[in-house]
Amino acid sequence: MPARNVNHFAAGILLIPCLLSSCNIAKHLPPTERLYVGTDISLKADSSVNKSEQSALKSGLEGLSRPRPNKTLFGYPYKVGLYYLLGEPKSENGFRAWFRKKLGEPPVFASSKALTSNATVWAAYLENEGYFRSGTTGKLVENGYKARGVYEVTVKPRYYIDSVHFLIDSSASRKALFSTSPRTLLKQGDPYRFEVIKAERERINQTLQNRGFFYFQPDYVGILADSARGNHKLRLYVAIKPDMPLPAGQPYYIRNLYVYPRYSLGDADTNRSQAYTVRGDTSLRQVYIVDSARLYKPALFNDVLALKPGRRYSSRSHDLTLSRFINVGSFKFVRNRFVPTIQHDTAFLDVHYYLTPYPKRSMRFELDGVTRSNGLAGSQLTLSWINRNFMGRSEILTINGTAGVDFQLGGGVQGVRNIRYGINGVLTFPRLVSPLRFRYDQRQLLPKTNLTIGYERLVQGVPKSVANIPDSLAKGTLYAINSFNTSFGYSWRKNQQIEQSFIPFGINYVYFKLVNDRVFFDYLAADPATSVRYLNLYLRTDQFILNSVYTLNYNSSPRSKSPHAFQIRYSAETAGNAASVLIPKDSLGYRRIFTNPFYQYLRSDIDLRHYYKLTPGMTWANRLFAGMGYSYGNYTEMPLIKQYFVGGSNSLRGFRARAIGPGVTTRDTTGVVPLFFDGGGDIKLEFNSELRPKFTKYLQGALFVDAGNVWMAREEGYYGKGSKITKDFYKQIAVSGGIGLRVDLSYFLIRLDLGMPLRKPYLTDGKYWVLDKINFRDREWRRQNLILNIAVGYPF
Repeated sequence: MPARNVNHFAAGILLIPCLLSSCNIAKHLPPTERLYVGTDISLKADSSVNKSEQSALKSGLEGLSRPRPNKTLFGYPYKVGLYYLLGEPKSENGFRAWFRKKLGEPPVFASSKALTSNATVWAAYLENEGYFRSGTTGKLVENGYKARGVYEVTVKPRYYIDSVHFLIDSSASRKALFSTSPRTLLKQGDPYRFEVIKAERERINQTLQNRGFFYFQPDYVGILADSARGNHKLRLYVAIKPDMPLPAGQPYYIRNLYVYPRYSLGDADTNRSQAYTVRGDTSLRQVYIVDSARLYKPALFNDVLALKPGRRYSSRSHDLTLSRFINVGSFKFVRNRFVPTIQHDTAFLDVHYYLTPYPKRSMRFELDGVTRSNGLAGSQLTLSWINRNFMGRSEILTINGTAGVDFQLGGGVQGVRNIRYGINGVLTFPRLVSPLRFRYDQRQLLPKTNLTIGYERLVQGVPKSVANIPDSLAKGTLYAINSFNTSFGYSWRKNQQIEQSFIPFGINYVYFKLVNDRVFFDYLAADPATSVRYLNLYLRTDQFILNSVYTLNYNSSPRSKSPHAFQIRYSAETAGNAASVLIPKDSLGYRRIFTNPFYQYLRSDIDLRHYYKLTPGMTWANRLFAGMGYSYGNYTEMPLIKQYFVGGSNSLRGFRARAIGPGVTTRDTTGVVPLFFDGGGDIKLEFNSELRPKFTKYLQGALFVDAGNVWMAREEGYYGKGSKITKDFYKQIAVSGGIGLRVDLSYFLIRLDLGMPLRKPYLTDGKYWVLDKINFRDREWRRQNLILNIAVGYPF
């Protein structure tokens, strides 16, 4: 089945009764009409037009062909069949009318007028591509109740650019036009294309508007082609049209700026007699703030306004000002108005910005469903209090109180139940806050400074699967993890594609408190082989991290028409290095802060994503992740919260959460991962690939393959042989695959992925691929190998 028909498969089921009843579309069509079933194009091209050019032309002509034939399934116009299946509707609101509208499609009839229309459109297309004096002839070919459009297109030699000349005189606008010539898109030797001509006119328009020509438009640029040179070569002449209006050829300067930060349609504070000026920057002395209550400090507008009095108007600076007003977070709507004026033969603009603020204080209540990387799912309640313009310069203070419950979803230790609650605060400044003076690109959005502080407590209940535990203890608490964190950092955007953040100072303190000693040690006694590992992870009462983190995010242009889209995320982190220089070792060989040994490590990872739209209804998504951490000094392995994991709904979906690795560590053969065993590693390599067909507006599918593992960088003591990375790491890659179903509700997406292992690197018989062991009829095989992942949002 062609890929473009995948989304009609479900409708094909409804075709069966139509075929069984010998549904004949011909008998429903008017006697003189024929069903249009497609277009055939034959190119008669000049010998100078190569095959790749002919293929591109044919694709372009097919895309412009009209009318569009009805959709087919195995060559049959099934939607037309469904349209006629139940007969004519007796009522516009009846079932037959609903059936026709939802599942059927009215027939598309062949028309001789379409031949003339296509010929005209195609001739224009060929000229726009540089194939001048080309032509098209066509006819309708009937076959029973069907008809096709058969065309012959004569393609003449293509014209190429021989030279480009910019015509100028002494006027300001024409001098500005000539100054743009070094960056022209029209290059000698390139084929003539009208799309490039339009792009060149738009480039010139943007350049001139950035240089003060406020009223300039692309239509004022004329590009003339001269073919007198012969040999299918063109001379292009770029000029400003002589009938351009006088104001469009005159540069404008900014005179006064007026800002109304408390504007609303019902109660606008627009009395300019109460305005005050911005002090400090001499270039902003003619900026007037109309804010009688003085809720906003003038320094805010000093930061935001990219247009400056006395300077030439710039459309780029104006757009940047609007973006900054929106991104500072205090204003809901932003509107602007320009008032031109002439003084002493110089053109000026008075600029007015009308800002509608958000409420200064507000509260927000959220109830979310969450899925976590350790295989738990649950709900979370968040109550937020927000203070916008906290200190008068659009600072935003957010305080969040959270509470939630996590429970086991799918395989693993049955009856796991966590209770989480905590509080955190975030204060965001729309500027750089630092004792040192930093310079940044003033053509960007305003950088942000973020100060965070928070506390969270996780309470682990006693799992039902822990054997020989009295009922009175089974309902109790096993342990609690207390986490304190604070950070101070910066984030900034260079443009819509690149975003960066740097946290020079971060503290994370994790304190583990054992609540039910009896249950904990009884559980360890039942599994002495891994007791050392458990005790090391969970009886290390204090985990103290002093870190710095840099992150770079890149997204391909959202405006691109390319079927390819990219995302890159890079992160680099270091911890404990500055403290290790200042703090000496104690008698036990540890460096401590307040009696707590702190971690020292280096960590870096990269996440690469590529999305390729095969058809309008089919996307191929791929992700490659590689990361490594190296711990030294006080500890020889990374802290648990900084380790890498594989398995679960956003990783290898054919394995349970955190159930793979490091290396060939074996523990998933029974389908039950032991309590406490998280399976982290210092190094991670993972690849994911999936096809995403779109069935309907709300329903999508998936066919996926995942591969990867984690390894220890140097230590094997806790996991045993085979957990440390070696040159043969590729032999320890786990592979899984499966199918998925997604329900897209616009504001969120519910995902169900059914995965199974394809390669188990921990098997001891050397037969790691398990394709020959797949047995869907075997209940025990299904229990151990079929993993249903339920999550919110795409996995990547």
